[in-house]
Amino acid sequence: MTRAQFAVADPLVLAKVRERFGGRIRFLISGSAPLDADVARWFAAVGLTVCEGYGLTETSAFTTVNLPEPGRHVFGSIGRPAPGTEITTAADGEILVKGPGVMRGYHGNPDATAAVFTEDGRFCTGDLGEIDERGFIRITGRKKDVFKTSGGKYVAPGLIEAHVKGLCPYVSQFVVLGDGHNYASALVTLDAEAITPWAAEQGLDGGSYAEIVTSPQARDLVQGYVDELNRGLNRWETIKRFAILDRDLTLEAGELTPSMKLRRSVVLDHFAPQVESLYPAN
Repeated sequence: MTRAQFAVADPLVLAKVRERFGGRIRFLISGSAPLDADVARWFAAVGLTVCEGYGLTETSAFTTVNLPEPGRHVFGSIGRPAPGTEITTAADGEILVKGPGVMRGYHGNPDATAAVFTEDGRFCTGDLGEIDERGFIRITGRKKDVFKTSGGKYVAPGLIEAHVKGLCPYVSQFVVLGDGHNYASALVTLDAEAITPWAAEQGLDGGSYAEIVTSPQARDLVQGYVDELNRGLNRWETIKRFAILDRDLTLEAGELTPSMKLRRSVVLDHFAPQVESLYPAN
């Protein structure tokens, strides 16, 4: 049945998607930010294999990568180490890298250099991960971002945030909170280009961005996706409450880095009243 469905879908839909990418793509490389495994599977079903990789400035960028050949690619992983590169994990799960791509140190800053290397010369990436029996590596969180609830459970917000972006086409930013609290919550911003045509269908056309995203219809929309998200999370990770912000996060406000990564502490500071509203009992 699946083969029959594919035979119909390929010329009608999937081939058109491939053509939008030029029609001659053998595979694509993804890096810089987590790629949701379901998004990767969708592209693979279309015939566009996305090979996710990983690296840092300090490791000369390319450290691990999935390859397009069968058996050398695992969805949800960042692949296996580059030739000559050795990757291990510390007792707390931090990914450690040793190899020819690793920097010698930060120029003119021996103290900073000493802080990021182990005694045997392994670079401490700050990312948490796990390595399976075949050597494929999965990122499970950012060491400095992982927080603990008041119930003693650890939550890796980056994984949840990446999953939401693969799940909901309307979300621009989804900032998971909960450090020291008894449940997780989120600050949400919506993508202006995606939400505008949706707003027209809801009879909200002509409204400002702030009016659209703070409408009851927008809240119901986000709630539906949050409910879907929660069904795939552990009980202590589920998003109990959320607030939709009346503007998106910006580089100019210092809430995003030049590479568009989230500056979590800045966001929490700028939207302190909204954060407080998510934990009224505190």
